[in-house]
Amino acid sequence: MSEYLVIVESPAKAKTIGKYLGKKYTVKASMGHVRDLPKSQLGVDVEKNFEPKYITIRGKGDVIKSLRDARKKAKKVFLAADPDREGEAIAWHLATLLDVNQDEACRVVFHEITKDAVRDAFHQPRKLNHHLINAQQTRRILDRLVGYRLSPLLWRKVKKGLSAGRVQSVAVRLIVDREREIRAFEPQEYWTVDAQFQVPEGKFKARFYGYDNTKTELPDRSAVDALLEKIDGQPFAVERVKRSERRRNPSPPFTTSSLQQEAARKLGFRASKTMSVAQQLYEGLDVGAEGSVGLITYMRTDSTRIAETAQTEARQFIAERYGANYVPKEARQFSTKNNAQDAHEGIRPTSVLRTPEAIKEHLSRDQYRLYKLIWERFVASQMAHAVLDTTTVDISANGAWFRATGSVVKFPGFMAVYTEGTDDQPSEEQDKKLLPPIEEGQVLPEPEVVPEQHFTEPPPRYSESSLVKAMEELGIGRPSTYAPTMETILKRGYVVLDQKRFFPTELGEIVVDLLVQNFRQLIDVDFTAHLEKQLDLIEEGKTDWVQLLEEFNRELEADLEKAEATLEHVQIADEESDVECEKCGRKMVYKHGRYGKFLACPGFPECRNTKPIVKEVGVDCPICSKPLVERRGKRKVFFGCSGYPDCEYVLWDRPTGALCPVCYHPMVEKKAKGGVKLVCSNESAHPDAATPERSKGTKNKKLS
Repeated sequence: MSEYLVIVESPAKAKTIGKYLGKKYTVKASMGHVRDLPKSQLGVDVEKNFEPKYITIRGKGDVIKSLRDARKKAKKVFLAADPDREGEAIAWHLATLLDVNQDEACRVVFHEITKDAVRDAFHQPRKLNHHLINAQQTRRILDRLVGYRLSPLLWRKVKKGLSAGRVQSVAVRLIVDREREIRAFEPQEYWTVDAQFQVPEGKFKARFYGYDNTKTELPDRSAVDALLEKIDGQPFAVERVKRSERRRNPSPPFTTSSLQQEAARKLGFRASKTMSVAQQLYEGLDVGAEGSVGLITYMRTDSTRIAETAQTEARQFIAERYGANYVPKEARQFSTKNNAQDAHEGIRPTSVLRTPEAIKEHLSRDQYRLYKLIWERFVASQMAHAVLDTTTVDISANGAWFRATGSVVKFPGFMAVYTEGTDDQPSEEQDKKLLPPIEEGQVLPEPEVVPEQHFTEPPPRYSESSLVKAMEELGIGRPSTYAPTMETILKRGYVVLDQKRFFPTELGEIVVDLLVQNFRQLIDVDFTAHLEKQLDLIEEGKTDWVQLLEEFNRELEADLEKAEATLEHVQIADEESDVECEKCGRKMVYKHGRYGKFLACPGFPECRNTKPIVKEVGVDCPICSKPLVERRGKRKVFFGCSGYPDCEYVLWDRPTGALCPVCYHPMVEKKAKGGVKLVCSNESAHPDAATPERSKGTKNKKLS
């Protein structure tokens, strides 16, 4: 019989921790939350200080029984859920269900799952932190009050199935406001004029700056013509050469927000994917002889603080691999934003000595790419600044000044490892160019003068990366809420993600307008940010959570009563397609479902015909010659015959348009080490796996 029972959230975490604790400990997983508010009712007694009515989550019966059986055999229970509000709440629910004495030190917290961190945590368990629990519980009740009071109003006045959320509604408003800003934008004309010089040492380009060294705009063609006339036939002389040394500091270690942004920029990851893969790296993976080990620190954090031991290890590593001049004189300290919670460190590898290359063979492609990003960012954050030599050259011709800039890396510093990506910003390639040797007073050869017309552009639509950044800067939500918020607004059909940019739907705009007109405070950015600060104060024990709920609910009830009386029914017309319903002849309309848009007959309920929206892939079915189309299943995209159900031909890999020279079936793209390879989709035609390669994982039906 084990003396101690340890409960964590996931089996992967249980496996990693179990190997560090020894035979006296039994480690089990709760599989996340075990209790929650009921789905069938509000589940909050507003009249009794907002007392929540928790129930066991459906489907968790076997898990709870297993935990109770293990509890009977153990002398003591340790609750080791994640080190945040949500984890504290899970620990509290488990303590309640399993009759764990909450006056005892039963809570164990660690910020990385390594041998030393886990053992140290078990040497200093603590009591449950009820300030943390209250903060989580308050957020849950706030969201329940909004969702269960406001959503039914939307069902009655707008459309069934809608929902409103305290954070999600504000996120949709940001997207709607940006779209309207783009629509209202009026482009302004402006021109640039470049002088392209050819000197013996090479080519370079200077851009018109202004007249007599004063910045001057070129708003139209007449201004450009006046400039061209002024410099026509005039000598171009170098008036000034300014050389300076510029230092560039590294970015801090990742927070949840910056990790999601950078993984989107550099890896093309959705925020939800980033958090899923990061969770795997945190909970532990088998890396060969070392066994299962947590590879990164806790991934839900808005702090950039780094443990002194980790900094010391990083500095030693940098000195050995890159040289002593790559190590700053003092360990770097990064400032943390005012509203950041500093309970956790920034996201870093649990050991910098565990390089990406050393463990690559043990990780999936996504795990490796994200770990490499985190490792490089952390190592760079502890390195010396980069030094760049910058040169600015001012050239004049009859009082018209042109300016050329360039730079060269004198000492790469942290840039030898990593540089941060950017959102919606022009390339810095021109700034990086090294200019040829130029001296003051030098007369340059006649340049080629190139005028070019431009128009100002509206602000870009939000990407996942820039929306996360905006939510963080505005104080909307917390690290753990960014990814689920974006998934929710997509699922509800309030926005769509097209070419990695958010567009509001008509439904999204209608709901935002309704909320702005009737629940101005609820959808106000500043009010939502204020609530987040209040939740932080509850966590710190400085604000009463019941009082906060009373004030919020009073305002919500007043707005609901007013909206119920004054709000008229809003009719949303479905967008009509050019596809005719084969059952009744009506023009089908576009609908939003769980897996995206689909076509439905507007004659519902008399006619219930629906069909998926299909996209042809430019390849014909080898069985019946009808076009192959892209279809979406529950888990992935596949490619099937448009003649279904008469023809059931299907491919699980994307066809390229090429045909196999042996059997004339489609060639498909198959993922392989080092990239993608071209293989034949028809396995039966190549039983000996001869050239051309065949796709082993493809199961085609009705192949001749």
